[in-house]
Amino acid sequence: MKIRAARIDDMPEVTAIHNDAVMNTTAIWTETTADLADREQWLRERTQAGFPVFVAVDDADEPVGFASYGPWRAKEGYRLTVEHSVYVRSDQRGSGVGKELMLLLIQSAKEAGLHAMVAGIEAQNIGSIKLHEKLGFEQVGLLKQVGQKFGRWLDLAFLQLTLDEREAPQER
Repeated sequence: MKIRAARIDDMPEVTAIHNDAVMNTTAIWTETTADLADREQWLRERTQAGFPVFVAVDDADEPVGFASYGPWRAKEGYRLTVEHSVYVRSDQRGSGVGKELMLLLIQSAKEAGLHAMVAGIEAQNIGSIKLHEKLGFEQVGLLKQVGQKFGRWLDLAFLQLTLDEREAPQER
């Protein structure tokens, strides 16, 4: 497995991975799938804003997972905090792809001078929560029954990783 910056020609596979998560998991709290144009626009917007989009690819250079981060909140007071997303093709889950993508996201965020990374994870997604905790995230909040999907209420766990030891929020 290799990880590289996503390209526009990766978007058909990224769209398929995204849509599988929409249709079959509670990782994305929507029931509406995305089309190729939507994911291509998402890639353009992320990269134009200076945020990374990575894909993990197999030996045939086909994406088996993708990851990115972007603004946690729109106001400038939050500019040193990001929220991330990691999605792995269903047949590759549990193989270490997610962990490797996460490690690269964390490294990228540190190199960008960011201070905190936030994860919003459906509270029953124990595998994702455990992975985040192994990487140094700590659970800092739980919002009960704030979402719904598949005919049930969903709880949202917030996990956070502080990326540096700055005592004051001056920019680097």
